Amino acid sequence: MRKLLVALLLCGSASVFGQVKITQGVDRIDVDVNGKPFTTLFYGGQWGKPYLHPLRAASGTAVTRMFPMDTKVGETTDHPHHNGVWFTHGDVNGVDFWMNDPSSKSPKKGKVLVDRVVSATGGEKDGSIVAVFNWIDHEGKKLITENRTMKFYADALYRIVDFDVTFTANEKVKFGDTKEGTFAVRLTTEMDGEHTGKMTNAEGKEGEKLVWGKPSHWVDYSGKIAGESVGVTIMDHHDNPKHPTYWHSRNYGLFAANIFGERDFFADRTRDGGVSLEVGKSMRFRYRVLIHAGDTASVPVANLYKSYMAGK
Repeated sequence: MRKLLVALLLCGSASVFGQVKITQGVDRIDVDVNGKPFTTLFYGGQWGKPYLHPLRAASGTAVTRMFPMDTKVGETTDHPHHNGVWFTHGDVNGVDFWMNDPSSKSPKKGKVLVDRVVSATGGEKDGSIVAVFNWIDHEGKKLITENRTMKFYADALYRIVDFDVTFTANEKVKFGDTKEGTFAVRLTTEMDGEHTGKMTNAEGKEGEKLVWGKPSHWVDYSGKIAGESVGVTIMDHHDNPKHPTYWHSRNYGLFAANIFGERDFFADRTRDGGVSLEVGKSMRFRYRVLIHAGDTASVPVANLYKSYMAGK
């Protein structure tokens, strides 16, 4: 009888603490990890792009800024186009998919709209969302088809999301040379570099001056939220174009991987870091976002990056 009770308790524990639950709604998909809310994918189109909001640490603490979707006392309200976690670019054939929030007055403002959600599936160890998005220019023309997979893991210590995104050109397109992009997280104000936070790259360089615009395999951004030490790492897959990526990471909390913005990063207007795609051609990007307790020095980020490269 005692053995049966223990077995039942273990089974119940596994259902709560060892699973990813994914629930699809009309314009959003909720992701719970180990019995706690982790994030939500919003794809209704009202903000001009799909985004995850918020991201939470294993403790439940939100590490991304609430604005502009929500409000939080003490948080900044700059850059209303910074929506949680997103993947867009500021110049695709001259169309701005980066600063494309409803308040933007740009005459060439594009939108990334959902075509279909292919699957949204949870599991005991992981879960995934597979979706197709269309990059539509200001005239209604579809420039790019984006196929995206986001995989979420039921880890006891960390919160992990893997992004696997393939862009396929419907027209001949050029991702132009601009720092305004590309795969991005906007961190909560408390842990940005103007408050308690500090960014550190794979070479051990610290702070915006030594990280911004520099190539690196990964960057970790750690700080404190209400006294809790927490950090976020973005890892650049070694098969990505131009690996290792450049980093558009700022003290005010923007945290982005951007292979295109070479003119700004090198302060050289003769450079052109843009990438062109002929009709039907594709470009694939993979990134891992890892949320951890503690600061960069207390977490084996380099080893965790090696695990990511090994497919673990």
